[in-house]
Amino acid sequence: MRDFTKELPDHMEKYVGENDLFLEIFEGENLSIADNNRPPLLYVHGAFTGSWMWSKYIPHFISDGWKCYVMNLRSHYKSRLLDMTKITFEDYLEDIKEVIAECGVPPILIGFSMGGILSQKLAENVEIAGLVLIDSVISREVHEVVPYEELDQTRPGIILPAPTREELSSIDETKDDIEFQRKYLAMESSKAFTSFVFSIESKGISIDNSSISCPCLVVKAVNCDDDDRRGRVTAEHLRAEYKGLWNTTHTGVLVGQRYMESVDTIMDWLRRFGISLP
Repeated sequence: MRDFTKELPDHMEKYVGENDLFLEIFEGENLSIADNNRPPLLYVHGAFTGSWMWSKYIPHFISDGWKCYVMNLRSHYKSRLLDMTKITFEDYLEDIKEVIAECGVPPILIGFSMGGILSQKLAENVEIAGLVLIDSVISREVHEVVPYEELDQTRPGIILPAPTREELSSIDETKDDIEFQRKYLAMESSKAFTSFVFSIESKGISIDNSSISCPCLVVKAVNCDDDDRRGRVTAEHLRAEYKGLWNTTHTGVLVGQRYMESVDTIMDWLRRFGISLP
C-alpha cells in the first residue's frame, strides 16, 4: 500500500491549545518571494479523517508558494484523544478558530465534506480571506431547494465507527487509494455528525449567506443531476464560483486518480482573484 503521508516534504509539526490539536505547517521554497500580504491556506478535513487526507494536495500548493496550515480537529488523527461522546459541532468550530489564531492573519479556508459546512458556519462571524468548499456537506437552505430523496435512517450510537471501505476500487480511486484511507479512517463524534446530517430529527445546519462576504469557490463531486444542482445552489447561496466534477466520488476528489482536476480548479480561482504570487 502506498502511504502518501510518507511522501510529504519536511515541515513543522506542533500541538495547539488545551486540546492538543495536531497542526502541520508547510512552507515551500517559493514562499520567500511571495507577497507579504498573501494569506495562508488553512485546510479543514472531513468526518472520520484528518490532515492525512490532504496528502496529495499539499505538494502542489507549496510548490506554488503557498504557506499551508493543515489542521486536525480534536480527537482526530494525531490530536489528543478525547471523549468523543461529548464532542459537538460547536467544539469543532472552536478548534478552527484556535488554529486561525495560529495563522496570525485571516486565512483562506479550504474545507472538505464536514469541514466544508464547518467552514461555512465559521465564515458567518470570523474574518477569513476566502472560502473554498470541496464536496461540502450542504446547508439547510440548499436542502430546502434540492432535498435528498431519502433522509438518513442511521440510528447512531454514542460514537460513529470508521467507514469500512470494503470495495476494492471506485470510478476514480485505485486499490492503493482506498487502502490508504482504510489505514487512517477513524471514529467520529455522533453529536457532531447528527447536527449536519438530514434525517427526521435533524434538518441540517443553517447558513446565513448575508453574513459571508469573502470570495468563495464551490467544487462538487457530481454523479447525477441532483448532485450538480446542489453544487450550483450552494454556489448561488454563497455568491461563489462553481465547478462540478462529473464522474468523481466524494473521497476521490481528494485522494483519487483525478484529484488534480480539483487542485487545478482551486489554483486557477486563487490566481484570478489576485490571491497569488506577484
